[in-house]
Amino acid sequence: MKEIGVGVIGTGFARRVQIPAFAERDEFKLVSLASASIGNAKSVGESFGFAHITDDWRETVNHPDVDLLCITTPPTTHREMYLAALSAGKHLIAEKPMAMSLAEAEEMADAARSHPNLLAIIDHELRFQDGRIKARDMIRRGEIGKIRHVRCTFKAPHRGDPDVAWAWWSDAEQGGGALGAIGSHSIDTLHWLLETDVSSVFCQLQTHIKSRRDGEGIEREVTSDDEANLILRFRDGELVDDASATISVSMTEYPEYMNRTEIFGERGALRIDALGELWVGRPDSSEWKPIDVDLGRALPGVPETGFSRAFVTMLPSVIDALRKGEANIELAATFDDGVRIQRVLDAARESNKTGARVSI
Repeated sequence: MKEIGVGVIGTGFARRVQIPAFAERDEFKLVSLASASIGNAKSVGESFGFAHITDDWRETVNHPDVDLLCITTPPTTHREMYLAALSAGKHLIAEKPMAMSLAEAEEMADAARSHPNLLAIIDHELRFQDGRIKARDMIRRGEIGKIRHVRCTFKAPHRGDPDVAWAWWSDAEQGGGALGAIGSHSIDTLHWLLETDVSSVFCQLQTHIKSRRDGEGIEREVTSDDEANLILRFRDGELVDDASATISVSMTEYPEYMNRTEIFGERGALRIDALGELWVGRPDSSEWKPIDVDLGRALPGVPETGFSRAFVTMLPSVIDALRKGEANIELAATFDDGVRIQRVLDAARESNKTGARVSI
């Protein structure tokens, strides 16, 4: 495979992260771009030099020169698009949250297994941060002992602005909200680091901005959450013993952006910050000590949240797998991982609805 033909569906997040990352690599050729808005498709597609631009995503899926599809659309569209991509024989980088329900996620995972020659991964790109990889290796080697507790904290201020327009992100029926968008990353991090599954979840979801104006200036109700708080327990395993975790996600907290994971073990602690910065804490010291890591490379003009650097870091593994004809990438999240995450998301929503802890 000399050049990898890329098709992208979606012009929101993809315009800021995935498309610029593909565009700077000679191994990729930007073949087809689809958006529900032909205006957005033309604006983004022409600026990046896509050969084919459309408002019909099926044209991108079935384009003969597309080898790899990157789909960055609202979750309510994922099932149909992901199944169509696999049926068309395309390799797939799928955006998270994977699905709207566990049943959908299991159907997608079954489809991926029925196409064993196709690369099908979920875009949990933070796994590729050097700091996270080193933290995982330290945990596996037992350097901080068995894990007792993990605390995941994510806060971003921008959706605290009531003038941010109503869009799919504000609509629970389209899969919008903090739990799916950000909580799915935290859940994947916990599964990946601890190598076990969540056994129970208690969740409270909150909507602080109750309404927003849409693009036509019409005031519309916000039905999705902009804050999610979860308390988790885990099944015992080689790395954990009676372990718990908390996940706190807020899209309305000022003033600074934070994405932090703190892992507390029997003999020490680790802290991972947004760009993959890694710190270690010991019982005999009151200070975190930094561990040298490679933070990767930033995309020019892209907000420094950690996600863009991680996606850039992930792409060489994608290129290598496709050129070798391999359908697996060691660090990447699979569709089966997506099912595990969806199981927790569904339980979290059930807990919020009933006000009770839900066993998984």
